[in-house]
Amino acid sequence: MGKQVEAHDEVEGPAKQYYTEKDKYAKEFQISSDGLIPMDQLKEFTEGIIRSKIEGSSKSSLTYSKPYTPRIDSLKMPMGYQPLKFQQFDCKGNPKQHVAHFVETCNNAGTYGDHLVKLFVRSLKGNAFDWYTDLEAGSIDGWEQLEQEFINLFYGTRRTVNMVGLTNSRQ
Repeated sequence: MGKQVEAHDEVEGPAKQYYTEKDKYAKEFQISSDGLIPMDQLKEFTEGIIRSKIEGSSKSSLTYSKPYTPRIDSLKMPMGYQPLKFQQFDCKGNPKQHVAHFVETCNNAGTYGDHLVKLFVRSLKGNAFDWYTDLEAGSIDGWEQLEQEFINLFYGTRRTVNMVGLTNSRQ
């Protein structure tokens, strides 16, 4: 006789996440004595996950949500503010230098503190811009937090690449 196994107890990886989040697909698999799951059950399971993914992505990931909180969103730019031109970071330069240049450019134009959160996206392109747009909606509540997350991600990457380059270089 086959044994029954709770699907979300045995499934690993992305499929486990769907069982945890989508109880409508949670059911018991009939597993044979050889440890095999019938093809029709696997097919139904896979179709359910794909359907769920398509439905979820069409509702949530197709719209842009600002990564900063409503508090940041409600900040008004200073009187007389003129849009600035920023050097754009594309992951090839030094992220600390990019932040320093960005902050100085903003400060020289009379823009300080958490206002920088709203402007920072204009200084990014390529993978750095992708990172920014993938931040969780409402997850950033201040300039220091955004600066720290940016530097932690891109400075660590830069150092690794530089160490690899140094290791591979010849004297």
